[in-house]
Amino acid sequence: MAAEFDLWTLSNGLRVIGRRMPHLRSLSVGISVHAGSLMELPEENGISHFLEHMAFKGTARRSARQIAVEMDAIGAQINAYTTTDCTCFYAKLIDEDLPQVMDVLSDIFLHAAYDPVELDKERGVVLEEIAASLESPDDIVSDLLNRAQYGDTPAGRPVLGTPELVSSFRREDLLAYRAKHYTPASTVVSLCGNYDPEALRELIETTFGGWASETPFRSAQEETSRQGIVLTQDKEDVEQLKLCLGFPAFKSGDDRNLPLSVMNNVFGGSMSSRLFQRVREELGLVYAISSSPYNDEARGSLDLYAAVSPRNAGRVMEEIDRERRRLLAEHLTENELREVKNRIRVSTLFGLENPSSQMHFMGDSLLVLGRVRTTDERLARIEAVTLADVEEVAHQVLECKPCLSIVGPSASELGGLLA
Repeated sequence: MAAEFDLWTLSNGLRVIGRRMPHLRSLSVGISVHAGSLMELPEENGISHFLEHMAFKGTARRSARQIAVEMDAIGAQINAYTTTDCTCFYAKLIDEDLPQVMDVLSDIFLHAAYDPVELDKERGVVLEEIAASLESPDDIVSDLLNRAQYGDTPAGRPVLGTPELVSSFRREDLLAYRAKHYTPASTVVSLCGNYDPEALRELIETTFGGWASETPFRSAQEETSRQGIVLTQDKEDVEQLKLCLGFPAFKSGDDRNLPLSVMNNVFGGSMSSRLFQRVREELGLVYAISSSPYNDEARGSLDLYAAVSPRNAGRVMEEIDRERRRLLAEHLTENELREVKNRIRVSTLFGLENPSSQMHFMGDSLLVLGRVRTTDERLARIEAVTLADVEEVAHQVLECKPCLSIVGPSASELGGLLA
């Protein structure tokens, strides 16, 4: 049987992974580098994201406008994002245009000019992005929760950085950070869609084979969540409170994340979950309430989110705690376990039909974990989860004291909600 992935490493250490879908005419491609906010020193906070922006502002061969015009002319969609773990430059295209798109992607990735004039202009754009985030209650409450859990560490700082730091970055700062983190050993090229394997190998070798650096891959420092910290921010121009609870959980690659995902589905991760059914459907106390695991290579958390009127905040917190205690006391039933495992299985199979989703999944997995599991391996792991696994994880996570962040009207008066 043919291998599910094409996977190889160039002599300079750059890794490549592809998954062929020959029935398609499209292709999704990404270049992911291990340069995110977790790798930043305190004075560098936000520089990974700023570098991402500057990559599109011109190279030695192309101006910013030429990059946009060239991609628009062939209908290719090109973009980028920065996370705690990585920065990814990606595109969706028609298969026949892969050489041209790879030339553009590699050009902005390897040869960005960081022109001082463009840098000052783009600084203004990034500052506007930060300003918008600082006005968004959802963004504020998420950043506050990170700070409550991890304090003044890379995990506790915002990916976008602060206006003060972004205003201070010079071209020399960007170049120095790039030299430390943009290396072949810290980079993965991932593709999903229709491509010719031999032609792809030749294209990748021609494009990236001459890139040299002896800087090794650097892992981020593991962070331990604090417990019981409450941070609030008053925001009087909104009507609802945004609440976030964060329970310490498991970093990327931990085998307990799959039982945690099962538990989360029952607790608050779906419309049929206990939290959603109790707090929204039965009591009508909220419009939005959910839970979701978050993890990266440094830390993990089970986060609960609710948008609620101030008059209902105390009752909602009581009901969340009631369902937490009920889950610990009563655990899951065999029927719940079977249904949730099937939902996760179906979601996994649905994802296989989305080339962009698969491209990002493969790139992230190979970059952060150093491996990509096959579909059969992923399905077998889902099937192997037992009630005992879920119960053990539930006690490990939900018996911890969570951190809490609150944003909204008179939020500073509600710090006692966690008591």
